[in-house]
Amino acid sequence: MSNYTYKIHYVCLMLGLFLVIEGSNYDHLGHKWQHAHATFYGDVNGGDTMYGACGYGNLFDQGYGLETTALSTALFNEGLACGSCYEIKCTDSKWCKTDVGSIRVTATNFCPPWYSETPEAWCNPPRKHFDLSMSMFLKIAEYKAGIVPVLYRKVMCHKKGGVKFELNGNPYWLLVLVYNVGGVGNVVGVDIRGSRSGWTQMERNWGQNWQTWERLDGQSLSFRVTTSNGKKKSFKNVAPENWQLGQTYEAKKNMS
Repeated sequence: MSNYTYKIHYVCLMLGLFLVIEGSNYDHLGHKWQHAHATFYGDVNGGDTMYGACGYGNLFDQGYGLETTALSTALFNEGLACGSCYEIKCTDSKWCKTDVGSIRVTATNFCPPWYSETPEAWCNPPRKHFDLSMSMFLKIAEYKAGIVPVLYRKVMCHKKGGVKFELNGNPYWLLVLVYNVGGVGNVVGVDIRGSRSGWTQMERNWGQNWQTWERLDGQSLSFRVTTSNGKKKSFKNVAPENWQLGQTYEAKKNMS
């Protein structure tokens, strides 16, 4: 092998290693592992995890399924953490399942504090706590454990298809649920524009429901979404001029 050919092979090898390392860091957003605890709620069918504080509704219909978690106050950020994705692994417990490395879940609900029970209740501030669906808890720990120590880090959300916008409200008030968001997952700002109007900043009502009082009926709707890492992306003409309340419209692309 000539010296020139050797150098080419070396450069390609180093470039490949760089891409692997960068891809790994990008996937977990550079976040270090942090300590927390995890429990579960509901049963294996996940019925109790539906229609939570993030406003997502039926998690099976919306693509989240059972790979979900409720967050304690310290993580929930008054709903702005809704849609975030986390990698979680059980640690330092005799109840951890050793054949499972980690799980990935999306934040879809809130685990409220229980001050009347005890000051040390799991979801009370400043505790960082994940209340997992039972299905996900049983992937990393034994049922009888009840609660286990975990390590967690925020990771990229990998969603199928485009960002989805569910339109609700009435002729004078539009409430838009934004979901199936890729990238960092949690939305911190939404702007809306009708085909005959300019951009209007929406207000967050609750969870990932965003509202406007602008009259936009009879206009196609475009959205501009901002996620917690500061990334903005516009989704043009997502809903047609004859859009209807109670319908969901999917963008052609996602945040990632």
